[in-house]
Amino acid sequence: MKYLLSLFILLVPAVVIAEPASNIAWTPDMLNFVKQGNVNNGKQLAESCAGCHGEKGVSQMDAFPSLAGQLATYTYKQLRDYADNKRTHTLMNSVSAGLSEQESADLAVWFASLPAPEYKVKQQTLDKAEVLVARGNGKKIIPPCFTCHGGNGQGERQDIPALAGQQVEYFVNTLTEYKTGVRHNDVYSRMRLISEQLSEEDIKQLAQYYYQMRR
Repeated sequence: MKYLLSLFILLVPAVVIAEPASNIAWTPDMLNFVKQGNVNNGKQLAESCAGCHGEKGVSQMDAFPSLAGQLATYTYKQLRDYADNKRTHTLMNSVSAGLSEQESADLAVWFASLPAPEYKVKQQTLDKAEVLVARGNGKKIIPPCFTCHGGNGQGERQDIPALAGQQVEYFVNTLTEYKTGVRHNDVYSRMRLISEQLSEEDIKQLAQYYYQMRR
């Protein structure tokens, strides 16, 4: 596993892109700025988000992600990437462009403060997903999912999102967009490199696997 991770890390910097994948740089000042977001203001701002992302950040619409319990740094980065057109979605580009950096931080810390989503689903046996999450695929140079996203799908560090309880359709769409290059705001092309090696069945199983996971 250590060899696989080392090889993946060595390959990542070799990917050449025309411009930065994101304008966000996680300096200590930036981390502190997001951390000090105003939860109460974020709660008020989030009222206009409920139509798509659900009450208290738990989406009831398959195509829209749940934001409850998501890492504040990840949500902040996505909002700013939308505002900077580093990530494209007609509605979210417009919404995020109307948010200040402070308002983006306020929303991010509010959603992070909420309980993670837990959907009542029938547990399925997902052999391919279980292998990818636990061991990855050495032949395709795919590291185990848990090494970045955590053993409980809780997310790690600044820009690696929590996946547990995420909507299946949104999850599939996200990996497919990485796979095809439609989405490209992943730093060092990490998820693009991985998604290119995943089959459609791999992606569907991973989506269902994380949807039924509890943090």
